[in-house]
Order: sequence, then structure tokens, then C-alpha cells
Amino acid sequence: MGRGSYTASDWTKLRSSFGSERRAEKIFKSDSSAEIPTNLSRVVREARDNEDSPESTPVIIGFDVTASMGYLAEELALNSLNKAIMYIYENKPILCPQVMCCAIGDCKSDKKPLQVTQFESDIRIIKQLTSLCLEGGGGGNGGESYNLAWYFAANRTRTDCFEKRHKKGILITIGDDCCHKTLTRGEISRVFGDTVEYDLSDEELIAKAEKMYNVFHICIDKGAPEDERIFADWCSLMRGRVAAINKRDISCLSELIYALISVAEGRTPNEALASVEQRAAETAAKSLAYINISNNNTISF
Repeated sequence: MGRGSYTASDWTKLRSSFGSERRAEKIFKSDSSAEIPTNLSRVVREARDNEDSPESTPVIIGFDVTASMGYLAEELALNSLNKAIMYIYENKPILCPQVMCCAIGDCKSDKKPLQVTQFESDIRIIKQLTSLCLEGGGGGNGGESYNLAWYFAANRTRTDCFEKRHKKGILITIGDDCCHKTLTRGEISRVFGDTVEYDLSDEELIAKAEKMYNVFHICIDKGAPEDERIFADWCSLMRGRVAAINKRDISCLSELIYALISVAEGRTPNEALASVEQRAAETAAKSLAYINISNNNTISF
């Protein structure tokens, strides 16, 4: 995987194929026709160098697909993912991006709590995104399972970026709820088929993922009373790695994703957003207010 290159013309053709009813339930696969495997017991995803991507950089975008979050999947498919990829190609904060998408649910209640695409470099990024099934579950139990993406990244991805060049990729999760505090042994066994000795805390899972990836979370403010508490919970867990965006500004998500990748690669927010339309740049800049990281992209062995 990871061959080919992303073009604006391919995106235009794909978007037109969605037709006039561009709603999540029309764009994404139904439960019965979903092509992405939901049993992850033997699933590994690789981001490898090739003639089209001689210095591949893995990017993982994990997004909440529970309950009323269909608008997020719709925004990614119709707008934000394409725009973010074009920003990356035009401004080159990373070389040869290979993008994998994750649909994240709730492993305490959902049948398909994690679905993952392949790492891709061309229009298959979005074609595979729309092959995910939006289960629309979630248990109303105080959290979702964003930690599944951290476990998968740490244990089930193989990248030349890390193995050959000792550099980190990018992992961004997006959602509007807290994260469950642990992945239990039983949940890990059910979702991944793995046997571990004890339950894994979020702190442990993030630390494992951060060996190979710069890990961020985008918290969506939906205008609810509990939003401030949810954001504080994320900041406590991932201080300096949490951005926030209001639901009404969701059309600026692409600029925020691009800016996070750029900042992870050592650019300042001003440098990252210099080529972005003013309103979107202002929104993304506000969203980056709590991001504070050093340029820690190279790993020492």
C-alpha cells in the first residue's frame, strides 16, 4: 500500500460520485456492505517506502463515530481530509504522507469499536474512509474508546519512517467525549485477539504510541454544559497535546489538522498558517492555544 499520489482531479471525480445527497448515511457503507475488517486479531498496517513515496511519513486520523457524530465523518469525507492533504502536499511539513483512518466507537458497548483503513498515498485515502461503517453506537457511559487507536498504533503498525529513519509519524484522534480510563484485558482480547497480563491505562497506551508517533487529540466543543469538564480531562491526560474546536467551526478542521502536523514538525503556528485563508487561520490559531510541544520528532536508539 502507499503507492500513487494524491491529485485534485481524482478528488473532484470522487466527490461528484457521491451525488446530490451528501449525507453520512449515503456516503459511508452500511453495516452489511462494509469492506473494512472489524476483527483485528491478525490485522497489521504498514507504511512503507516505495518509488512513489521514497520517504514515507505515516499519518493516522482517528475519529469518533458514536451516536450523533455522523457530521464529523461527513465533514472528513466531503471536505476536511481532502483539504488537509492538499495543504500538506503544497506546504510540505512532512514528506510523502501515507494516511490511515480509524473509526472509533465504544468497546464497552459497540460491535465494531475500531475499524482501520490501510495507509494510502492517493485517492484511496478517502475511498477507504467511506468504506468504514458508521455504527453510531456508544454507551452513554462517560467516555468512548479513543485508546483503541493508541493501542493499534503502538502494536499493529509497521513503518519505514520509524524503522529506517528513526522518525515519528502523526496520530490525531478527534471527538467530543472523554476517553475511558483503561483498556481491560478482556477488551484487548475481544477487539485485537491479544493476551496481556493486566489492564492498560491511558497513560501507558499513550506512552507506547508516542514511541512511534506524535500523538494529539482534537476536542470538539458542541456547546454542551459538560464540554469544559471534558476538555479539562483531556488536558490532564495529554497536556500540551490537546486542541479544541467549536462544532460551528468544523469547516476549519482541515486547517487545524494541517497545523498540528506542521507544529509537530517544528514549525510555529504562524508559519504553519501563513498560507491559510484568514478566517480559517484565526480559528485554527485559537484552537492551537493549548498546544505546547518541543520538536521531538527524532528518536534516539
